[in-house]
Amino acid sequence: MCRFLFRVVAFLLCALTSGASVWSAERVVDLTAGDGTKLKASYFAAAKPGPGVLLLHQCNRQRKIWDGLAQQLAAAGINVLTLDYRGFGESAGDRFDKLPPQEAAQIQAEKWPGDIDTAVQYLESQPGVARDVIGVGGASCGVNNSIQTARRHTEVKSLVLLSGNTDLKGRQFLRESTKLPVFFAVADDDEYPTSIVAIEWLYSLDADPDKKFVHVATGGHGADMFKANPDMPGQIVNWYVTTLIKTPGRAPGAKATAAVPEEVHVLDQIDEPGGAAKVAKKLEGARQKDPKAQLFREDIVNFMGYEHLQAQDTKGAIEILKLNAEAYPNSPNVYDSLSDAYFADGQRDLARENAKKALELLASDTTDPEDRRNGIKSSAEQKLKQLGEAPQ
Repeated sequence: MCRFLFRVVAFLLCALTSGASVWSAERVVDLTAGDGTKLKASYFAAAKPGPGVLLLHQCNRQRKIWDGLAQQLAAAGINVLTLDYRGFGESAGDRFDKLPPQEAAQIQAEKWPGDIDTAVQYLESQPGVARDVIGVGGASCGVNNSIQTARRHTEVKSLVLLSGNTDLKGRQFLRESTKLPVFFAVADDDEYPTSIVAIEWLYSLDADPDKKFVHVATGGHGADMFKANPDMPGQIVNWYVTTLIKTPGRAPGAKATAAVPEEVHVLDQIDEPGGAAKVAKKLEGARQKDPKAQLFREDIVNFMGYEHLQAQDTKGAIEILKLNAEAYPNSPNVYDSLSDAYFADGQRDLARENAKKALELLASDTTDPEDRRNGIKSSAEQKLKQLGEAPQ
């Protein structure tokens, strides 16, 4: 018996002193959302009291993509929680990839913030976690989730954003956040090219000079970059150690130095009141030199127009979507979107005119895939019915 007790004590002493590999062991936890939905998460405890980090996965993966990084962070003295969104991984809820787009968007807007707040509360309730020093990291759709979490929680002192975008409120938050250091990263071979421009845009508008941009050639989307860039998790660990442990809320020496393409400055101008008209003049000048000149991506500006529409900035949305139609006059989608904006503003004749234009262009559209063409057709025809005119 004495020999057995000696072995137990020796093992415990070894565990206490050798540290990281034992203390960073994953603990799967069950969380309950406000509406009773069961959510799965993993907790990685550090060996001693310290800050906490919540990691939010991209929408083509689930929480286990963070396991390696979470282990490294725990070994460095940072407690980590990773979460499966509802409908992903081991969390309950309708499978997100099977939902119609409108329903998926509604769940993102109405359910995810509360689910993530539940995760934040759990993380901050754990023994040894410094409740006033929290970091959040996210990839792809996790970028917006991370920024919105920081908007809701003043205890968030540091962000890591990989290959993603945010909405109008998120962008304004970054423009005003002079004391929130952010680590940005993206790969040139990202399978979603919009993500490259988006993360460059967020980096350029972020008001805190304590920011860092890692731009790699290969690696794909979000946390997938870790496989091709094995040093990136270490850079993220160092970032959180600096901004959460050594100098909470600051990253001395990480001053902005990365160059960004002109397109991101154009996007930022479009986002400002009256900016669309200014960019329209720039486009006109560029087209005089090169009739095929483009200053921005159609999809990003289209999305921006809807964001302004959702924010009740109907006039601003119309100007943004008019600019998009000027830049891409052969796209059925830009006219359908402009029709939505006119319809919301009560300009029924212009809404009708642009819906018809969308349907006319669909007849010769060979660029958009069939499911997208069908969606545009359905949207335009539905508006015409609401406007009291049967589509031809």
